[in-house]
Order: sequence, then structure tokens, then C-alpha cells
Amino acid sequence: MWLGSPSVTLFEPDDLKDADSVLAGEPTTVYTDGACSGNPGPGGWAWVVPDGPFAAGFEPDTTNQRMEVTAALKALQAFEGPVLIVSDSTYVVHCFRDHWWRNWIRRGWKNKNRQPIANRDLWEVLVDLYRGRDNVEFQWVKGHSGDRWNDEADRLAVEALALRCDLTG
Repeated sequence: MWLGSPSVTLFEPDDLKDADSVLAGEPTTVYTDGACSGNPGPGGWAWVVPDGPFAAGFEPDTTNQRMEVTAALKALQAFEGPVLIVSDSTYVVHCFRDHWWRNWIRRGWKNKNRQPIANRDLWEVLVDLYRGRDNVEFQWVKGHSGDRWNDEADRLAVEALALRCDLTG
């Protein structure tokens, strides 16, 4: 069944960067989430700013962890100013809170068991973005616990997955 355009845009990406400069010093809070139907299987990712813009996307063959990392990556790529990423993914939050990434780099992108880091292609880009800035923080929120904006990020990720398209607004 055709549900419309595979990509819907309600704002221009440059509008986000302009909004960041107005808020200089004040972090933009961005909720992120990933979803997967089967693991692996088709998946969706999303980020949303409370009462602000959002974006979500679809991948035909992925894992839930890839979608969680992708959501954080896409959020950081969208905003230049100070950012607080709020995620229900301990995988994402602990990487930065506990500085896992430092050991990964020191060990040549291998874990403590000397196994290759899963999703290295995404982690390398996300870690490089994080290291290139001094204004990014990560905070964990319990998923499916009634947090309005975490639930909205989840809804958007699931919607992108269900519609098999990208969404922005």
C-alpha cells in the first residue's frame, strides 16, 4: 500500500543551525531512540527536541543497537551548539559517561576481549563528532516509563519503521 512520499520535510536543516546560535551557551535537549522489528531486521531511528523539530529515518536491514547509535549521531549532526542527548540506550550513554570510546581507540577499535567493536562504522563518526566539541553531554532516561519526550522519540522511530520512510518536522 502506497502511503505517500518516502521522505517528508517540514523544515530546512539550516534553520536548526541558526536556532542553535541564538541559544549560544544554553544546551539544546534532544531525545533519541531506535527501534527494530526483529533483531536484525528493518529498523527506525529518531530524535526530537521538546516542542521543537524532529527527524526520523528507516533502515531496511539493521539492529536495535545500530538504530540507537544512529539516532544520537543524526542528532549531533543536526545541531552545532551545546547539546544534551537524552537516550534510553545504556549502550549509547555509557559509551560517553564511562569513556568506553577511549579504550576502543587505544585498543584499535576492539573491546576488552580483543573482539572488534560492533557498529564501528557508526561509532567512529559519532566519537569524532563528540571529540571535536566540548559541548555535548549524554543522559540516560528509562524507556517506556512515561517520559513524554522519550515516548515521542520512540513513537517517531516506530513510525519511520512502519512507514519505511524518513520523517522531519
